[in-house]
Amino acid sequence: MAGHSQFKNIMHRKGRQDKARSKLFSKLGREITVAAKMGMPDPNFNPRLRAAIIAARAENMPKDNIERAIKKSQGGDAESYDEVRYEGYGPGGVAIIVEVLTDNRNRTAGDVRSAFTKNGGNMAETGAVSFMFDHVGIVEFNADVASADAMLEAAIDAGADDVISSETGHEIYTAQDALAEVSKALEAKFGEPRKSALIWKPQNTLAVDDEQGEKLLRMIEVLEESDDVQNVYANFEVSDSLMSKMSA
Repeated sequence: MAGHSQFKNIMHRKGRQDKARSKLFSKLGREITVAAKMGMPDPNFNPRLRAAIIAARAENMPKDNIERAIKKSQGGDAESYDEVRYEGYGPGGVAIIVEVLTDNRNRTAGDVRSAFTKNGGNMAETGAVSFMFDHVGIVEFNADVASADAMLEAAIDAGADDVISSETGHEIYTAQDALAEVSKALEAKFGEPRKSALIWKPQNTLAVDDEQGEKLLRMIEVLEESDDVQNVYANFEVSDSLMSKMSA
């Protein structure tokens, strides 16, 4: 009986993983479609589309899915999405930015507001917390592509603003308008990055205790489960033990 129960638990976890992967592919595909529709459907001439494809490849999204998402952007019957940014505060006063791509603003606004209010947070006006973040470009590589010194030198030559190297990888930060150029220069030297995107980088982080942190992480999880939510950014720090507990 225990073995049967364990098997069911494994299958349940696999089902959740498959569902999460399907949701992730859907979000990646939506970003590819929007990027291709806003610019050219050729990633060589559309930096946003190139970044979206890199993100999709990093998650092992099948090539057919990527090509299908690009094709969806072409033609008069192509789906139309609005880009919207929501801002607010989570448990512990943590500042949160939520980026969405939606075909129904009313539905999405309701979903995001519900995620805030039901998890100890509150929505705020646009601009209420974004001043606590820098809107910058980031290019990421695995740690084994270069030493910290080699990456720093290459990033400076490419026009980057900052580099943070650790055992988990290299993070290269750029001005918004320099992202495409820096990413292209570093790719020529080290191969395709694992990420190239515009992000909201917190200027400072706020430490929260485990009780507040658990509520906050569950709130972020609820937000990320929304089909319309593309990215969630927050300026917090929690303990390693809590992160291990929540990811178990």
